[in-house]
Amino acid sequence: MRDPYKILFEPITLGPVTAPNRFYQVPHCSGMGHVRPRAEAAMRGIKAEGGWGVISTQETEIHPSSDLSPYAEGRLWDARDIPALRLMTEAVHKHGSLAAIELAHNGNHASNKLTRAPSIAPSDISIDMIQPRQARAMDKSDIKEFRRWHRMAARRAKEAGFDIVYVYAGHHMTIPHHFLLPQMNDRSDEYGGSLENRTRLIRELLEETKEEVGDTCAVAFRFAVDELKGADGMQAHEEGRGVVELLAELPDLWDVNISDWSNDSATSRFEPNEGYQTKYIEFVKQVTSKPVVAVGRFTSPDHMVSLVKRGIVDFIGAARPSIADPFLPEKIKSGRIEDIRECIGCNICVSSDNLGVPIRCTQNPTQGEEWRRGWHPEKIAPAHALEPVLVIGGGPAGLECASQLAKRGYEVTLAEASDQLGGRVAGEASLSGLAAWKRVADHRIYDLQRRANAQIFLQSSLDADDVAELGIGHIFLATGAKWRRDGVGRSHRKVIPFDGSVQVFTPEDIISGVEVPTGPVFIFDDDQIYLGGVLAHHLAETGAHVVLATPASVVSPWCDNTLEQERIQASLLSMNVDLQVGKTLARVENGRAHLTCVYSGKGKTLEIGSVLMVSERRRETTLFEALKQRRESGDLDVKTLEIIGDAASPGLIADAVYSGHLAARNLGEDPKRAEQALFEREIISLEG
Repeated sequence: MRDPYKILFEPITLGPVTAPNRFYQVPHCSGMGHVRPRAEAAMRGIKAEGGWGVISTQETEIHPSSDLSPYAEGRLWDARDIPALRLMTEAVHKHGSLAAIELAHNGNHASNKLTRAPSIAPSDISIDMIQPRQARAMDKSDIKEFRRWHRMAARRAKEAGFDIVYVYAGHHMTIPHHFLLPQMNDRSDEYGGSLENRTRLIRELLEETKEEVGDTCAVAFRFAVDELKGADGMQAHEEGRGVVELLAELPDLWDVNISDWSNDSATSRFEPNEGYQTKYIEFVKQVTSKPVVAVGRFTSPDHMVSLVKRGIVDFIGAARPSIADPFLPEKIKSGRIEDIRECIGCNICVSSDNLGVPIRCTQNPTQGEEWRRGWHPEKIAPAHALEPVLVIGGGPAGLECASQLAKRGYEVTLAEASDQLGGRVAGEASLSGLAAWKRVADHRIYDLQRRANAQIFLQSSLDADDVAELGIGHIFLATGAKWRRDGVGRSHRKVIPFDGSVQVFTPEDIISGVEVPTGPVFIFDDDQIYLGGVLAHHLAETGAHVVLATPASVVSPWCDNTLEQERIQASLLSMNVDLQVGKTLARVENGRAHLTCVYSGKGKTLEIGSVLMVSERRRETTLFEALKQRRESGDLDVKTLEIIGDAASPGLIADAVYSGHLAARNLGEDPKRAEQALFEREIISLEG
């Protein structure tokens, strides 16, 4: 029978090099970069092993005047950076893939906190982060120097072993992009004004990079064709197309997307459909004969084939799907499509970069741990002894723990008290915008259902006597956590007085379908992460009058890290949700919520029909404490008794999955070895 996905594994020529297939990991940040080069190399090498034909770095600084500290991006200031980058190219080449580097000078996006160098830009302009500095306009000598820096960086990239060298004009993050945009370029010389003039610098960079390294390296151009600002910005079918027409045959590869980063990496909450960027980039192959790569959170191989056959792209670009499953290409090639860990579009990976830490992933708990812990996304050590294991709780931690233990060869019993698996994943996935999150549970349930050494029991609420009677020697408790009803939270450490005049609900109540009384639903969000905003949107969609109060100055402030905060606030305002920011809840009395401004102390009273508390969670540890007491008294003989997931430490779903994975990996291992992994780091040598 004809292989329907054969087209995805055809080699593609890029100038002087050839990619082994159409799977292209586009540049994405990792939080490791020049600070953790061994970790960076290990992570990229795993993707090459998983079948990605091209593996790219993240943006790589070419000069000290583009210092992104404290963020650990790539760095290629001078020859001393070459050995660290060569670790990455060698790891990628080991598996027959091409290595690409995204050269970047970030202009006014770089505040140069470490180097204290002046920031530069096409025109005088503020730093685009809240910093008390401005970038100065580049004169002709600055432009000449910038071109030289870029050329020298390309030369060093070639020496480091890269096969593809980027010119980067996207995400509002680089000088080439800044020169293209009229709102950032008000020059009146040959580098400003007309589109041809604003494109001049990019043309020079492409020509000079080809001249410098084009004999052995392909030259790629990463370009954002649309800013999604309408007439106030670059649009794909106007100036975006014009840029492609002006430069059509210069690069060896067009890597096209949209700006800014929050649009290019939109979450599934706001862009639920795979391929959401296609309508903006589909014109590119009509204009150029050169290969094109584009992204859109692609996980469906049928969709990938369609994109190639319809002549929209030559390469299937991915950042987030390659993080969720580094072996996605290999699984398609070997006919294991059902084994793909599909990206859920939650942007936990993005949040890691924004927080300046190594990359994390909800679906793939091994992401960022390839070097530090030696974890592989598809391999796990076999069981030390074929012993039975009991996992109590079928939420994200319990499912991951049970799945990995079964993969190791243990005889696994998974007991879930309710009538469905998934725990908080299943609940939150039922809320507005979060449907894709169900993939976290679905992937693990499917894996367990196929394993003969895994048994699943629903509606199996166990007490200490039941557990003792089972006589299983290894017990993991993933019993979760429940939202508090009393108002104790991040900023309000005392119980909030309620007189009983209105009902008080928790997120679990809404998820379970409890009917909320008529009248304004008052949400007090002292969690300040994402769920308060999700619940406000969910209830507003049902037609409820929703008031959301939070001590924070904006709604869901943590979601700045996932590039969603502005979208969340805008969507709630568009749905007429009454936002009371900077307000804490003092008490509920006579059907009124009494609020206090966190800045002025002034009070405000609102008529309400019910209260929904989103504050903190209480860990469900009753069973664990009972078993622990029996073990200590000698009434329970078990080798392992461990609490995991939210029951151990409430956090994100990604944290729960990681906790379950870690517990499964550590079973039977030397505890000292597991502890030592916490101290594993890349130490700067003081020799020489």
